[in-house]
Amino acid sequence: MKTIITTIVLALTLTFMNAQDTVKTEGTTITLTVPVKTEKGEILAGLYNEATFMKAAPLQSASSSIKNGKATLTFKNVMPGEYGISLFHDTNGNHQMDFEPSGMPKENYGVSNNVMSFGPPQWSDAKFTVGEEAVEMEIIM
Repeated sequence: MKTIITTIVLALTLTFMNAQDTVKTEGTTITLTVPVKTEKGEILAGLYNEATFMKAAPLQSASSSIKNGKATLTFKNVMPGEYGISLFHDTNGNHQMDFEPSGMPKENYGVSNNVMSFGPPQWSDAKFTVGEEAVEMEIIM
């Protein structure tokens, strides 16, 4: 009888310890603050690595409404590495960047490191390093 009780207690203890391990989150958090001139629409952002930056779907995406002239967005469970962020102000709510016939964006946009250049942003300019600590940054459009 003692053996059965000991086995049950041990099994429950191991199960509880394993359950606690699965609750832990991996990676860190990136928090963005984006100053915005108008509160119409929302801010949509994507987190990219070198292989996906300006080429493919983001690793993570985030969106935020605008309150008191700013939007706050968060990417969670980001593993250490190099990343780039692009975002835009979706003023008309269609969830896509709108362009003029000439190819110029109709909606304001920004990228990590606040790179502004003629033509599309380059990975080498927009990349930043994520370590173990949480990252906070402001992106200006």
